[in-house]
Amino acid sequence: MQTPATPNRLSRITRDPDICHGKPVIRGLRYPVQTILELLASGMTPEQILADYPDLEYEDILACLDYAASLIQVKAVQSLV
Repeated sequence: MQTPATPNRLSRITRDPDICHGKPVIRGLRYPVQTILELLASGMTPEQILADYPDLEYEDILACLDYAASLIQVKAVQSLV
């Protein structure tokens, strides 16, 4: 079992100003990390996402989760409420 946020997994997340306006995407494809996270948040399972997006791999979904987890590792959080 891989540990969370492995560098190998995070290397699946790329940014290129010519792809999706520089948003983080999966493996240079036009699948923004944000989209995959929103699908998961809506209740879709990884299996359902993979069925809808055959270019993706299970490790890509884990990479999106790792990426999101790495973004919230901050020293202080300001309340939005």
